[in-house]
Amino acid sequence: METKTKTPKKSILFEVAWEVCNQVGGIYTVIRTKVPAMVEKWNEDYFLLGPYFPQKASSEFEPITDLDDSPAGQTVARMRSMGYSVQYGYWLVTGKPRVVLFDALGSMAKLDQIKFELWENHRISTLNTEDLVNQVLVFGEMVRVFLTEFAAENAKKADIGVQFHEWMASSGLPGLKKDNVKVATTFTTHATMLGRYLAQNVDGFYSKLPFFDWEHEAKHYNIVTQATIERQAAQSAQVLTTVSDVTARECEVFLGRIPDLVTPNGLNVMRFQAVHEFQNLHVRYKEKIHEFVLGHFFPSYSFDLDKTLYFFTSGRYEYSNKGYDLTLEALARLNWKMIQTGMDTTVVMFIVTKQPYFSINPDVLQSRAVLDELQETCTAIEKQVGEKLFLATAAGADHKMPDLNNFVDEYWRLRLRRTIQSWKTEELPAYVTHDLKQEDGITDFCRKANLVNNERDRVKIVYHPDFISSTNPLFGLDYGQFVRGCHLGVFPSYYEPWGYTPLECVVRGVPTVTSDLSGFGDYIMQIMRDYENRGIYVINRKSQNFTQAADQMADILFKFVKMQRRDRIMQRNRVENISDVFDWTNLRSYYDTAHDLALKRKKP
Repeated sequence: METKTKTPKKSILFEVAWEVCNQVGGIYTVIRTKVPAMVEKWNEDYFLLGPYFPQKASSEFEPITDLDDSPAGQTVARMRSMGYSVQYGYWLVTGKPRVVLFDALGSMAKLDQIKFELWENHRISTLNTEDLVNQVLVFGEMVRVFLTEFAAENAKKADIGVQFHEWMASSGLPGLKKDNVKVATTFTTHATMLGRYLAQNVDGFYSKLPFFDWEHEAKHYNIVTQATIERQAAQSAQVLTTVSDVTARECEVFLGRIPDLVTPNGLNVMRFQAVHEFQNLHVRYKEKIHEFVLGHFFPSYSFDLDKTLYFFTSGRYEYSNKGYDLTLEALARLNWKMIQTGMDTTVVMFIVTKQPYFSINPDVLQSRAVLDELQETCTAIEKQVGEKLFLATAAGADHKMPDLNNFVDEYWRLRLRRTIQSWKTEELPAYVTHDLKQEDGITDFCRKANLVNNERDRVKIVYHPDFISSTNPLFGLDYGQFVRGCHLGVFPSYYEPWGYTPLECVVRGVPTVTSDLSGFGDYIMQIMRDYENRGIYVINRKSQNFTQAADQMADILFKFVKMQRRDRIMQRNRVENISDVFDWTNLRSYYDTAHDLALKRKKP
């Protein structure tokens, strides 16, 4: 008698996030870079769910008209017949996955009913919530409806996994659990709401962490809705993960659950076939930064660009969370050390973060424009002298060197003289490139510490309160190119659940400073012994106070400044060599484990 072999169920995975097709912050990078590795594993059985904003989607989204091409498309058709506005198509990123986008603004009429049910069924209070939270609640409900409909049709034929990112995607998760919808859920928190608020407002946050009352703090910071959704999502999911051991401790206190797994973040790493290629790019983009520095500093005074190092820090403006306070303190100490030892090296520190401003400082733009004019004039003179010199030398009867002055006509001499006169200034180079709407911690520190680009200072500050892009009139580089042109990335964060900025340095072969309180720094210390030798410097912020950490960092920077060029090149090679560790093709396995575990727990 023949025994029927049971055909294994196929598996489908949905990944849900507010930042699918909607760039807001770091989670967009997580998901977008993870897509190729996910598509490689799941092929046609991988879908992303996100919000629909026509403006943002126009450049990243391509609609699919045939809704019968997959079970997800058929569910979209059913939701449309229920009166919801839902888009279905491809996300135009590497891997080109299929996405379902929900138009929350189009379903705002349902908001009061959604709020009533969240309170009635889950005791989630949503009184007086701001506009963004209201959109998130409607989005969460549409996701819940979609997954419920999809599971009703497909749960018998397929194992359905759902990966939620952050509270903004997850207000529907407690409802899925209550209704026992046949999906296996994983919830990943990238940073807790309360952690972010408390770290920047409470001194000694980490030592006080076990003693916080989450409800009391949520009321104090007026984030009750967000914190409650986050907590209930974490407790409703089959599996809870977070991005680092640092954040795992917060989950226990604020979310009332210890994470099952840590799922570290990666990037889609593109290595060059020719090993030296990334060094060539460093040189090329460094030249572009040289141009900015020439235009910015040289009208006031000059220094040797061959002996100049470019440091940078970037990220959201959170003065103490991102470690801007520590960075500036360490730079002031580094400046003093370099002056004391009579060093002729110059460090230019770029601080790139978004702050409200009126416009780019007109003097900064003016000196850049005059530099371009100077370059143009010199090129014209060079061409004129070259042509006339060649003719004079070829036709010359004697062996004498011709007088080059005779080859420049009066027009170009006058133009060059005028350009030089408008080029030089008595003013000090600006330490902030834009006219800020108000002073902040960075400008305040620079003024008080007199770190204002005096000529004798060995450390110069360029605070750029806007993101860098290729259309930027000051640099003409995109952010990735700018990073490659620098010598060192500096990110000694106090609160940083993961930390993409140092990781972006590593994959571009740029040494970096991080801290043991950032997820990235913590992870590096766990997987690597000789990380400092590889160009990753980890500041001890767990057991040192601010002054000790500033001292440690100033020493590290001073040591870096004293390195020979050859040693810096070797270090860049060593940094770039470890970038594969952070490729999603290697790190995806952490998520695979989480999804497998969720399925095991879901099965009766």
